[in-house]
Amino acid sequence: MIPASTSPKDPAPRRRVAGPMSALLLALTGALLQPRLTAPPIAALDVEVGEFAARQLRLSRVKSAAQRRLPAVAASFTAVGAAWPPRGVFIRGFKTEGQVELWAATKDRDAAWVLVRSFPVCAASGELGPKRRMGDLQVPEGFYTLSLFNPHSDFHLSLGVSYPNGADRFHSRGGPPGNAIMVHGNCVTIGCLPLQDGPIEDLYLAAVMARDAGQKTIPIHLFPCRLDEADCQDRLAAAATDRPDLSAFWAGPRPGYDAFAATGAPPVVRANRDGTYTLVAPTRSRGRATRRATRRAT
Repeated sequence: MIPASTSPKDPAPRRRVAGPMSALLLALTGALLQPRLTAPPIAALDVEVGEFAARQLRLSRVKSAAQRRLPAVAASFTAVGAAWPPRGVFIRGFKTEGQVELWAATKDRDAAWVLVRSFPVCAASGELGPKRRMGDLQVPEGFYTLSLFNPHSDFHLSLGVSYPNGADRFHSRGGPPGNAIMVHGNCVTIGCLPLQDGPIEDLYLAAVMARDAGQKTIPIHLFPCRLDEADCQDRLAAAATDRPDLSAFWAGPRPGYDAFAATGAPPVVRANRDGTYTLVAPTRSRGRATRRATRRAT
């Protein structure tokens, strides 16, 4: 259903390149004619690129997106004080609000991460509540990571979500939980998070540059709504009236959600095979590193 992913390998030697804006098109076009993989220069941005970005930039959709959008993506990072190339990125999704957020680390390792962009989800399926079965049209809720880069997607470009995790498999009760959950373009969905093609290009390029700079794990956290807002809690209470299992489930993501608000850095959350989530220490506080006791929730 989904074409093969493009996986990162050990980083190749990196080199800094710079030059006039017009060199970008020539350099990227010329890279396609080389018999061996080299790092194509991104001249307008004066950035270093390694093997992962080089591989991606040799592919037609990614190359075209980079030619049109990469300077603007870089500007969106620097405008809010985020490091560029990215030192780290973090993706959050909110189903009720229909938003996908891109957060990034600053140059200061002890500073809170900053919101770079918020992208509107342009189509929706399912309802509040987690995904449990293949074909249920539900968008997952929980803690995941970016599992693949798909530059050949049927939906322009796509980023894989590592659904199902261990908690999802437990709650599927032995049935097929489904898979191939993506953040993608083309504005159609049967359980994914679709964006317009321009926004998915920006998000995809930011993730490519973060992976190329060394971020091996890019977290993706998906929530039914903004859990610290009263309106969200009212919605969840209403939805759980006839399904008390949902109340127990929605209590599980709250420690991880609150940890990000408290520390300003993406928390490490482990999905357990018994259907629970564990907030893993250490996490970072605003202003300095700290250790937080491990917390478990159902």
